[in-house]
Amino acid sequence: MDPQTMPGHEPPHALPGTLPKALFLFTVFYGGMVCIAGVLGAKQVALGSLAVEAGIFPFLLLVALSSAVAAHYGKPVADMLVRFGFVPLVTAILLTFFVIRLPTDPAMYEPAKEAFPIVLGQSWRLMAAGIVAYGVSMTLNVYLFDRLAAIGGRFVALRGAIASLISQVVDTLVFITISFYGVRPIGDLIAGQALAKVVLSVVVVPVLIRLLLAIARRLDGRESVAA
Repeated sequence: MDPQTMPGHEPPHALPGTLPKALFLFTVFYGGMVCIAGVLGAKQVALGSLAVEAGIFPFLLLVALSSAVAAHYGKPVADMLVRFGFVPLVTAILLTFFVIRLPTDPAMYEPAKEAFPIVLGQSWRLMAAGIVAYGVSMTLNVYLFDRLAAIGGRFVALRGAIASLISQVVDTLVFITISFYGVRPIGDLIAGQALAKVVLSVVVVPVLIRLLLAIARRLDGRESVAA
């Protein structure tokens, strides 16, 4: 028997069950960002001349997290993280749907009574669009990040930026099309959202990946364990 698998012989810097500390932290953080992305997406923010829904900020963290996990632990672990992300995402949507339909306390702050269902209430098309766009774009991000290792395995931040900008453009195409096709013109929406996401992917994602990998190495006490 491998002594590392015997009781009392947990690998250093790992939680019980041999789950590395950084992976545990990233998994918890990932689940939180999946949930809050839909909430923040209710606000449109202006970045100079670009307009973008605020859900892009936690979504960029999801992109960076999945890329960092793929770099440090390997693509299969990153793929599993993306798949597990459906659990908090769907649960949050169902709980929101349930809570909105519960009777409102008459003593609730009056402006909040009207604002709550407006901010958190979404049509079935928006909910479906969010789930599909998440699955497609995050799976694509991990796939591209891993494939790009063949042409530059050591350029982790560059790989992350390229994978992010492509996957985020696809995310915009999927989400806007499912949400608004046949309801309103979608050309300008897609162009504006995609441009903003490309800019943020190039500027923000490489920095986030470097930071997350530094945290992983610090907590796990080792270099990348990816094959």
